[in-house]
Amino acid sequence: MPVLRVISLALIALWIGGLTVLGVVAAPAIFAVLEVQDPVAGRTLAGMVFGDIFARFQHLAWGLGAGLLALLGLRTALGPRPRRLAVQIWLVVGMLAASAYTGLIVSPRIEVLRVEAASTLVALPDTDPRKAEFGRLHGVSNGLMALTLAAGLVIFWIELRE
Repeated sequence: MPVLRVISLALIALWIGGLTVLGVVAAPAIFAVLEVQDPVAGRTLAGMVFGDIFARFQHLAWGLGAGLLALLGLRTALGPRPRRLAVQIWLVVGMLAASAYTGLIVSPRIEVLRVEAASTLVALPDTDPRKAEFGRLHGVSNGLMALTLAAGLVIFWIELRE
């Protein structure tokens, strides 16, 4: 059973660590470097690069979430029930739902807006509804990412206390 707990901790650490690296390190670095080259086109390119990295990470996150659910089930079947099992299951399901919504609904809609703009979203006037929708969707994506990170930290804390 300790091995399964360690694997669970590793999976949740990968998930929340990946989100942290994306939000705190990768996005700012990508935007900073590419915007220096060309403030308008660089920002668009940075968005495309980060969007691709984020989409790939989402697929990894879905696998990590499925693995966590499988490990919780296996640990329940093989030995003493994990501490706060129902809480952990609901948190993982919530994290997966947030990740799926971002990856399958929000990100594709942002991509459609980018293509529809024909130029860069940054260059659109502030009154353009596409720019406003992009801002809203970006905020939703960031909020869901923060909620996923917070839920992951709670799961990690529960696992560490067991």
